Amino acid sequence: MALVKSGNIPIRHGAQQQSIRKAGQVARDVLIKTASHVHAGATTAEIDRIAAAEMKARGATSAFLGYRQFPGNICISVNEEVVHGIGGPRVIQDGDIVKIDVGVYYDGWVGDNALTVPVGNVAKETLHLLAATEESLLNAIKYARDGWMLGDLCHSVEHHVNQYGYSVVREFVGHGVGRKLHEEPQVPNYGKKGERPRLKAGMTIAIEPMINMGTEKTRILADKWTVVTTDRKPSAHFEHVVLITNDEPEILTARDRMFPKGVADLTPRPVSELG
Repeated sequence: MALVKSGNIPIRHGAQQQSIRKAGQVARDVLIKTASHVHAGATTAEIDRIAAAEMKARGATSAFLGYRQFPGNICISVNEEVVHGIGGPRVIQDGDIVKIDVGVYYDGWVGDNALTVPVGNVAKETLHLLAATEESLLNAIKYARDGWMLGDLCHSVEHHVNQYGYSVVREFVGHGVGRKLHEEPQVPNYGKKGERPRLKAGMTIAIEPMINMGTEKTRILADKWTVVTTDRKPSAHFEHVVLITNDEPEILTARDRMFPKGVADLTPRPVSELG
């Protein structure tokens, strides 16, 4: 995959940064509120409807609904489903992991973020996958600095999760965010150290590790959207939008960690406490 040159990547200044900052906050609030309703016995369609109501209450609209004819307000993917799951009659079960991916338009700007919710008595090995995935995201954000290479950031994700025997999804990647849902550059969860483009202050990127417990191979179901692992082992997904600054990276969708100590402590914090 060829990464684009930095000259093609939008740079946001002043009021533009403030606008996308607000969109990120709205997306964060919708995500946390929606994810807090995930429980055994709920259907994925019910969670989708809750998300739609939360967006409307905040004056936002879904960035996903109608995008290339996508039929849902959010992406909701369960267990072996990696991304792009569609809300429907599926009933969430005790022991499931549910990926909630929320993208919104707010005042003409995009906010985009995701997390994976453990439901009830989730297997310890699956919680380890979630903790390692969240940890890889937060570690990658450390590389989102003015003057640093995007390849270093991308490389850090795969390097981090490979130590646990996990694999990264290669067909689907992170991306630039701004006026449109998907802007330049592409942000894979793998890459070569030192590979361009060079990050610059004012860039806004969505970093979103999609990490599989088993094989990296995926396939798309008959609905033409839902991506699943070919070995049907679980997959985890966490995402933040980050603004490159002249100093520390600014997480525009900031929330508390689900696993405060990462893989050192597999006790997940309740979603309602992630504000």
